[in-house]
Amino acid sequence: MTDTQNCIDITPFLNEDLGSGDITAAIISPNQQATAELLTRESMVLCGRDWFDAVFRYLDEHISIEWHRLEGERVPCNTKICTLQGNARGILTAERTALNLLQTLSATATLAREYANAVEGTQCKVLDTRKTIPGLRLAQKYAVRCGGCFNHRIGLFDGVLIKENHIFAAGSIDNAVKIARKQSDAPVEVEVENLTELKEALNAAPDRIMLDNFSLDDLRLAVDYVAGAVELEASGNIDLTTIRAVAQTGVDYISIGALTKNVRAIDLSLRIQL
Repeated sequence: MTDTQNCIDITPFLNEDLGSGDITAAIISPNQQATAELLTRESMVLCGRDWFDAVFRYLDEHISIEWHRLEGERVPCNTKICTLQGNARGILTAERTALNLLQTLSATATLAREYANAVEGTQCKVLDTRKTIPGLRLAQKYAVRCGGCFNHRIGLFDGVLIKENHIFAAGSIDNAVKIARKQSDAPVEVEVENLTELKEALNAAPDRIMLDNFSLDDLRLAVDYVAGAVELEASGNIDLTTIRAVAQTGVDYISIGALTKNVRAIDLSLRIQL
């Protein structure tokens, strides 16, 4: 068992599917044994083995799973990923929940790998955001790391991110940062929308400044103006076609909501044999 498995609570995912019980699997003899093979129908970065294992282990600890590919490994299309053996009812009941988790986390890791590759050779790190699937935040943030990118704050509790509405309510960037420093030891980041706000934010001395929807020229100007005095993060309307140019401006980080928000599940297939 890995450290990841120790913190996985699989019950909410199974409860929404099982309800009062699997009335379809009940047509199978309770003593029927089976073998099943899991295949991927597209190229992917494998992620979520612990979640997959946890589903089967919860329903029937005697179901064995032999993995043929490593977590975080790039897996080609039409590849056998793992083989399962055990009670047929248990395999059939666990199938959809296990696949839902594996295909979603693998999709997140696969997309993260594409973004990580896009900035390879620069000093820039790609960050995720809080735009995650409800109930899967920690799992998706793990998948982001598995794919080679990095985590921004986990939630509202472990980092201060002062945005436009916070600044308006606090009266100014400077006041917002001062209040944040008094209330918490957490790192403080300020979002700015233009170079004038950047200068104000720099004077307030946050730990990081987020440059929201800056043009490439303005990103370069911001990097030159700050001259390493504070970390800079670019954000807003950045995708795989533009991210390398943004990274080459010299910003330290780029945050991408699409890493967790716009994932398309990997096409997986579980084939059972009696």
